[in-house]
Amino acid sequence: MQSLINATPSQTITSKQIAVVVEKRHDNVKRTIENLANQGVISYPQVEDGIKAANGVVERLYLVSERDSYIVVAQLCPEYTAKLVDYWMATKNQVVQPVALPITYKEALLALVQSEEDKECLAMERDHAIATKAQSGSKREATAMATASAASRKVNALQAELGRCKSHATIIAVQNVTGESYKWQPLRKWCKERGIKPIEVVDPRWGKVKSWPAQAWLEVHSVDISTEH
Repeated sequence: MQSLINATPSQTITSKQIAVVVEKRHDNVKRTIENLANQGVISYPQVEDGIKAANGVVERLYLVSERDSYIVVAQLCPEYTAKLVDYWMATKNQVVQPVALPITYKEALLALVQSEEDKECLAMERDHAIATKAQSGSKREATAMATASAASRKVNALQAELGRCKSHATIIAVQNVTGESYKWQPLRKWCKERGIKPIEVVDPRWGKVKSWPAQAWLEVHSVDISTEH
């Protein structure tokens, strides 16, 4: 089912920017966005005009929300997820200014340099605050809490959303919840005997993985995914 997400311009990234992040051709990125939207995995993006080329052609750019951008990058190049995390962290840490988003490769590089400098300043301010306020007995705990990556938690939450629900669950999602190891072969045999096909979901590391039915988990491994938290 297509999700209805209303994203403001400050909460979006263009398909051109995603292409710079993952080092892919812009047309390949747009094709991936279109495929995922047609499958109902992400919402249909808004469209805006880019810079007019010398031949008079105006490039079309897709505006993608933060959540959907993680799914697009996971589909294209999962290894670039961390780079996208850095982009969103830098975007949220900056004061919103009425300036145009970077369109050309040169503008994107300049924006990246600026974001890295901003992150260094924020890190210095954070470390100074920790050193000033943390008590000697709890300094290690305070430092760990301060340096925990909110963006990493967002990625983990997204993986859980894509990998496990009340009707289906992936091997990785169930193992993360229960702490136990499970084999996928018995689940596949159960599905094959009943003519049931597992669904495929996006995974940041592997691209796509199988998500197995709740009844298969219950009968094969005695795991009730509707009650696992």
